[in-house]
Amino acid sequence: MAASGIVLVGFLFAHAAGNLKIFIGNEDFDHYAHWLRTIGTPLLPDVWFLWIMRIGLLVAIFAHIWSATVLTVRAKKARPVKYAHRPKVQGSYAARTMRWGGVIVLLFIIYHILDLTTGTLNPVGDSSRPHANVIADFAPERWYVTLFYAVSVIAVGLHLRHGIFSAARTLGQQTAKGQRRAQAIALVLSVILVVAYLSVPFAVTVGLVK
Repeated sequence: MAASGIVLVGFLFAHAAGNLKIFIGNEDFDHYAHWLRTIGTPLLPDVWFLWIMRIGLLVAIFAHIWSATVLTVRAKKARPVKYAHRPKVQGSYAARTMRWGGVIVLLFIIYHILDLTTGTLNPVGDSSRPHANVIADFAPERWYVTLFYAVSVIAVGLHLRHGIFSAARTLGQQTAKGQRRAQAIALVLSVILVVAYLSVPFAVTVGLVK
């Protein structure tokens, strides 16, 4: 679960960096989007790299979901009878809502693909005009889309905050000092990612990016 999570976190940061190019300008953003389709050429035909990346991400997502399911089943089997009295355990909101957060993230991924990848739910839906797709998607009159996007991205951030820390523990971090460092790093990375992703829709909605 930690390994698949690390792959997905790496993709999220790379994707966020690409999204921020929209602040440079229309042509630069469109050029970046079209460049993604030509990575690996002439060794690979056009769009092949994108499909290889998509398949790899799907494998990582399914591995993450499968691992979460297996761990949940093991936990229930390990304690089939509920505790007669179980004191409250202190924990972060992200940790307590990890599973539901994962469901929200999964639903958001599906919507995001139908919106800005296939264009099915996008007002423009033209793969040759990625900048226009983003501008139309987060237009002021579509505030509800921006709101849904914001809620979903915050859910991603909460999921990441606990997930990054848990991955560090799983991969060998055990000391008290290391635990505090891992918690701080997880918080900083999550905040950076949330701000990076939310900056685009908010900038479009308020008219900073047109």
